[in-house]
Parts: sequence; C-alpha cells; structure tokens
Amino acid sequence: MSLSRRALLGAALGAGTLALTGCARQAEANTVLDLTAPLPTAVPPGTELKISGTQNKLGFELSGLDRKLPFRVPEWPNIAAGPDVINAFRARSLDLAGNAGIPPIQAYGFQLPAKIVAVRLNPKPIYRFATAPGTAIQSVNDFRGKKIAFSVGQAQGVVVLRALKAAGIANNEVTLVPLNSPQFLTALQSRQVDVAPLGSTDVFKYLRQYEKDGARRIDTDVVDLLSILWAPEAVLRDAGKVAAIRAYIPLWAQVGVWQWEHPDAWIDEYYVKSQGISRQQGEEIVRDANKPNYPADWTAAIAWEQETIDLLVQQGFTKPFAAGSLFDRRFEGLAAPAVAAEYRGSPR
Repeated sequence: MSLSRRALLGAALGAGTLALTGCARQAEANTVLDLTAPLPTAVPPGTELKISGTQNKLGFELSGLDRKLPFRVPEWPNIAAGPDVINAFRARSLDLAGNAGIPPIQAYGFQLPAKIVAVRLNPKPIYRFATAPGTAIQSVNDFRGKKIAFSVGQAQGVVVLRALKAAGIANNEVTLVPLNSPQFLTALQSRQVDVAPLGSTDVFKYLRQYEKDGARRIDTDVVDLLSILWAPEAVLRDAGKVAAIRAYIPLWAQVGVWQWEHPDAWIDEYYVKSQGISRQQGEEIVRDANKPNYPADWTAAIAWEQETIDLLVQQGFTKPFAAGSLFDRRFEGLAAPAVAAEYRGSPR
C-alpha cells in the first residue's frame, strides 16, 4: 500500500480535532519570552501547566515528588498518541507532553512550531510485534506479503520501517495499513492486519486472550531510542510556564529513577491496579525495561532524530530538515544533574 507525506500530515487530523476545538483557550501570557532568552527561574504565583499522562501523575504521587512542584497541575489529560497530542497543542488544551521522537517531526511537517525540552534514552526495545490469531508468522522475515498496522505519526510506525529495513524487506513487499496505535489491538483481533507493533503492556493483554488461538509475540532488536518532553512554542514564549517547565524537568527525571528503584510498588500500583495485568507479567515488563538514562549532552539524541527524519524522507513521508531545530537546548542541562551518575550513562 502506498503511503505518502500527506499521510504523515493527515495523521494529526481527525476526530480529536473536533473534540478539542471547543476547549477553552489558555490565558495570554503576562510576560512574553523570546525563544533564545535565558530560562527564567522564578515561577510566578498561580502558574499552571497541563501535562499529559495519568502514568506521570501516578509516578509523581507515589514518589511524593508532586509535593515539590512549585506550580499547579489542574489536570493530567490522558492524551498519549502523537496525533492526539498535536491536536491538543493546537487547541491549547495541553502545555507539555511526553512522547517518542516521531511526533515532533510530524508537528514540524504540519507547521506546528514545538520544541523538545527533555530527553531520556532507551537503548533496549520497548515495542514488540504481535501476530493475528492463526497466522504462520514466526519472525520478521515472514512479514513479506503481510498486512502490517502502521501509524506514520507515531513511534510504532518508525519501528515498523526500521524492522523492515533491517530485514531487507521493501515497503512495496508488504501492505502498510494506516491506523492509529489505539486501533492496533482491535485490528489484530479482527484480523484486519496480520501483525502490529505493541507496547509491553498491550502485548500481555492481547496474548492473554488470543495466544490460545495462535497469536504470538515476535521480538526484534529494533529500538526507539528517544523518550522526550516537548511543548509548543506558544507555551515556550510564556515566561511563567517556561519557569514551571524548568522546575518540572528535574523532578520528572527523579520520578523515572524512583520507578526504577521501587519496582514492587510500581508493579502493584501501575501495572496491576491501573493496567489490569498480572503481577508476574508486570515483573517481566520491569525486567525488560530500560534503566533511566538522562543525557547531559543531547548530541546522540539529535543524531538519532536526524536518522529518523532521513528514514522518513527516504520513504517519502516528509521533506528533509535539520533535526537540531526541534530541540530547545536551553533545557539540555536540567535532567542529568538531578539524578545520580549511574542514570547518566552511555546512550547505546
């Protein structure tokens, strides 16, 4: 199936736009900040940030670090997929989001100015492929001729492209079925697709129900290196919100470390109680998880983002541009000093 740059841009549109256009606009910033100005350090009274992710909220609450936030978080919208985050940014109903590296690339193509303000590196795979019930797929080499769930505006889409490239399979040798990641499970269950990339929690949920019918998990060594925080430039021009983001990033890194150092609590409260998987499955996810890694230097992260852009350019999904333009390096030195040296290690 032929997909194009239009698909990359169009993935940011859809039902989410209609749902968000009615949201109230944020108040105009009292102090407009130049995007090259030094980061302000004082968080004005009454400052608020809307930050994506109930997982983030739970991590802050369990660690007690929520009490150190010098600003108010009126809500933690459960918005995770890149296209949905872009819609929320455009509607000004979200200030700061956690994603992989691909959504900022999509936002750039969609002419939504936004910047990456924090980076975590994931040198181990965080996605696994799952097969539809009854297929004979045993490895990536069996993907040729199959229907693959493909979200061009999300990390899962790039994982598919990297896996195919590593296996020497051309895009025209498979059928890429354009879907958003929340649709992947349903597409597998209904056999609309033969294979889809899933996060660890979704893999366990899916196999628990369909492994008896022949569904299976396919592991690869394809990584999605970047986990990022990013914000629209409109937010980064608000001096109060920028000061709040500056204060948030070190705590965000510390929450990641807390989760790593308190696996039992995180398994029980997040994987079992929140995600509905067994403790044994939660333990397996934690064993396979990436140790927190917050680089003091973003050079490797920018290089990886450029590789991703170049791959998308080769496939006709975007136009070439410099990855460095997506990073606001004023924030580069915030996360790493907030954690112990063992969490600032070599990226790969």
